[in-house]
Amino acid sequence: MPSTVQKKPRQQTPPSVQLLSCAPHVVLTHLGDKWTILVVLLLARAPENRLRFSEIKRGVQGISQRMLTLTLRMLERNGLVLRHYYSEVPPRVEYELSAMGKSMLYPLEVFTGWIGENWQAMQQARERYDAREDRTP
Repeated sequence: MPSTVQKKPRQQTPPSVQLLSCAPHVVLTHLGDKWTILVVLLLARAPENRLRFSEIKRGVQGISQRMLTLTLRMLERNGLVLRHYYSEVPPRVEYELSAMGKSMLYPLEVFTGWIGENWQAMQQARERYDAREDRTP
C-alpha cells in the first residue's frame, strides 16, 4: 500500500521500504550535478547576477564548452536562468539568474555552509574507511 515518508511516495514491500520516483527526484537529478551548482553560484556572485558564456566558462574551472552549453540550457528550461540575446556584431548573449534562480541561493548557501563545516570530518572518515581491511558489505 503506497504512503509517504517526508512527503516522498513510498511503497511498503516485505521486508523493506522502497522510495518511488517523484517530481522532486527529477528536480534533484537536474540540479544535483556539480556543474549546475557551480554555474548558479558564479552567476549569483556576478554583477547584476549576469554573465556572458565565456565569462562563465572561465569562472567554472574544468567545465567543457559542451557541458556548459547543456547546463545553461537545462537551467533555462527549468526557469532558473534567463538568456538574453543581443543582435549586435558580433552577437552577444548573456545569462542571468531568474527570480526563481535567485530563490535557490539561500538553500545553496545553507548547503555550502554545511559542506564547509563538515568536509574535513568527511575526509577523515573516508581515510579511516579506506584504511580498514574488512570492508565487506
